[in-house]
Formats: sequence, C-alpha cells, structure tokens
Amino acid sequence: MSSFFSRLLGNKPSDDAGWIVGADLHRNLTEVLVVDVRGPGEFDGPLGHIDGAHNIPLDRLATETDGLLQHNGPIVLVCHTDRRSSAAAAHLRAAGATDVAVLRGGMVTWRSEGR
Repeated sequence: MSSFFSRLLGNKPSDDAGWIVGADLHRNLTEVLVVDVRGPGEFDGPLGHIDGAHNIPLDRLATETDGLLQHNGPIVLVCHTDRRSSAAAAHLRAAGATDVAVLRGGMVTWRSEGR
C-alpha cells in the first residue's frame, strides 16, 4: 500500500486492491486527486460526481496515463460501484503508479452515505 494511504489507514493490512472508504476520502479530499472513470453522461447524471473530481472515462485512461503518472500525490479512482475504478487502478499500477486507491462502493455508496 502506498505511503499516503498507509498513513491514512494506519498501516492496516490491505487486500492489495488499495481501497479507501467514503469517510476517509471525505476527510482527505484536499490531499488527493479524484479521477472518475465513468462516462460523461454518468459523471453529470443522477448520481453526480465528487466535487473537484476529474472525469477521465475508462476507455480514455490509456491516453491519459502519462499525465496521471506525473501527478505528485495520491490518486483515488471512482466509478458507479468500484469495478471500473479497480480496473483503472490496476492499469495505473502496471504503468508505475504507487499512490493509487479505489473508492469502495463507488458513487452508489458515496451517495448512500449522504455525500
């Protein structure tokens, strides 16, 4: 697990997915780059998006990878649930990113928790 997320989660054991829960993300929004990998229609749709999130649909992630790798800080990936964001995290890790996490439950959980 990455240094930022290890500190945030108190070095808790990880299942290697690099998950972050909504409460932890909410408390640390100013310290992370949130990347929403849903399509534009979902990003602006009924569930909306996290304030400050950047919309990079999963099918465009490969063309945006170099720019994301240049980001100096942790990245949290978000989608509807957490399937596409998990795939995006795997892609970024394979490309060399180390400070990457996935919002567990995605926007569905984020909204159900009142955010």
